[in-house]
Amino acid sequence: MSQSPFLNRVRREIRLRGYSIRTEKTYIYWIKQYIYFHKKRHPETMGAEEVKQYLSFLGENRSIAINTQKVALNALVFLYHKTLNRTLGDLNFRYASKQRHLPTVLTPTEVEKIIKVSSDRNQTVFKLLYGSGLRLNECLRLRIQDIDLDSFSLTVRDGKGNKDRQTLLSASLKDELIGLMNKAKLIQAEDNKNGIGPSMPHGLRKKYPNGFRQHKWMYLFPSASICTYPDTDIKCRHHLHDSVIGKALRKAVNEAGITDKRVTCHTFRHSFATHLLREGRDIRTVQELLGHNDVKTTQIYTHVIGQHYAGTQSPLEQLKFN
Repeated sequence: MSQSPFLNRVRREIRLRGYSIRTEKTYIYWIKQYIYFHKKRHPETMGAEEVKQYLSFLGENRSIAINTQKVALNALVFLYHKTLNRTLGDLNFRYASKQRHLPTVLTPTEVEKIIKVSSDRNQTVFKLLYGSGLRLNECLRLRIQDIDLDSFSLTVRDGKGNKDRQTLLSASLKDELIGLMNKAKLIQAEDNKNGIGPSMPHGLRKKYPNGFRQHKWMYLFPSASICTYPDTDIKCRHHLHDSVIGKALRKAVNEAGITDKRVTCHTFRHSFATHLLREGRDIRTVQELLGHNDVKTTQIYTHVIGQHYAGTQSPLEQLKFN
């Protein structure tokens, strides 16, 4: 199935639109699951009714969160709208009922402990995740051109939902970032001698054939090894793999003695939002910094700090026991 001509056609459509490899893998996964669910019928012989049946099945029979169901929907919409050039219309499927849990949030002291026991590079990654509210893949995909040390801002390109946004950059990171950029430029210069450079999306690679020689395209956190573009023999240097940072975080959390919380890289982003709201920042500002489409997504952090019932007293306060 993975090498089927049809799925290869879908892959080509995804790459032509410059989607990330992660998005490609996710979309292909859900499209394959959809095909398996319908006994390997070809998507061209199916349509809105079959999509509705599958999405309703996910909502009723699988213990998945509504956001996961929406990812499956996005994959199938791409399949029909972009690959098969067919509209699906109003699907009216049954949404998943699994409720979203409140996110785990670290205290500022816990964040500091984790960062202090980490190595130099990992320290910078964790500082960016916490200080700028980045998702891990957004952080690792940062290129030199995305760092603005004059206005102390970061540009996140092709974030979730294929959106660009700007967010905060702590001035305290200036020297660390300059050091990382200089190291990255040296790596790029050595790679360029062999005709190799940073990986670039398919569309940009065609538009800027010599872009791999320009410092602005170099990753801030380059991988230690050379790889090839998918389905080609062209060599390039990608960014650091997220598993490297995940492993480093688990070690740091253990060394910091934080045993009562399940901490992932995304926990820094949750902590960023929660701490800003706790300091009195406007929820719309936090929404923009996080890149959320809907303020309702951001509002979950008001539940973490209790703002959703701000000003409401427990009736127990009215009772007199003395």
